[in-house]
Amino acid sequence: MTAYDQVAWARRLKVKHLESFMVLDEAGTLTEAAARLHMTQSAMSHWLADLEELVGTPLVTRGRRVQLTPAGIIMKRLAISVLGDITRTQAELGALAQGRTARLHIGSVWAGVARGIPQALVEFQAMYPYISVTVSESPLTQLLEGIDNKQLDLVVCSLDARAYKDGLEHRELFDDNVCLVVGRASRHWNAQGPIRLIDLVQDNWIMPPPGTLTRSQLDAALLDAGASWLRPKVETPAITTLQALVHQGDYIGVCSEAMAQYQVALGNMRILPLDRTIRFGPVGVIWAKDNTAEAVKLFVEHIAEVVGQSTQRP
Repeated sequence: MTAYDQVAWARRLKVKHLESFMVLDEAGTLTEAAARLHMTQSAMSHWLADLEELVGTPLVTRGRRVQLTPAGIIMKRLAISVLGDITRTQAELGALAQGRTARLHIGSVWAGVARGIPQALVEFQAMYPYISVTVSESPLTQLLEGIDNKQLDLVVCSLDARAYKDGLEHRELFDDNVCLVVGRASRHWNAQGPIRLIDLVQDNWIMPPPGTLTRSQLDAALLDAGASWLRPKVETPAITTLQALVHQGDYIGVCSEAMAQYQVALGNMRILPLDRTIRFGPVGVIWAKDNTAEAVKLFVEHIAEVVGQSTQRP
């Protein structure tokens, strides 16, 4: 086959094909997908048959809910990549029309927001005023999905095994720990350490959701301290909820040391002096290898310099 023959099917592929395929995967049924796309179910079935004929293989298995075939999974990956590129291009064109020549989309966990990003952004925009920046906070899994679908240019987050996935680059910024924090309403506000972790298991805990790195590290520390089971009063990924609750009631909150130190500096919380260190792990920057935008390279270098300088201070 010639190179032309190998990609001939793709030349007949339209953006609408990819958009509709993503809607079908999300909806789970032809009926629901048709309703979302404002077409009849028969028209939706005809469109899907055309797409499968175009690709040359079934993309879904039909049943009560459609399931992607192995070919469908590959097609979904193509759709995410192409639609992500289109979305980014649209944003860049919009920025250009408004007189801005570059745009940077940053995602972060609490630790990055508390340490590094604010100072780095202020200095970065002073040096490069033409670069418009968007910052969002999300759990790590959503941030990495943002990199995959090209909604985010880079993320500041914990560097676990997922940071070493093919197609990603990363740079370590600092090591972080897990801290317990309290507000003025807590009976531990004036506590002197060290406090045994096992002695706190009957308190009212505010914890991150299960599956997050902070929660996993804390659960391991509790188990090591002899607390095999602990039921939190509240589970939340939001620092604003944590901050509000510790001011209103006798709670113990859990967050990264970087965020805890930031809140302590503002006078909002105190860190409980424990009898042990609960390691969180390295925090760094992750971005896609194929993202060659100059703004990404410039920001990675600058935030690494800012965090490095703060680490060297006494």
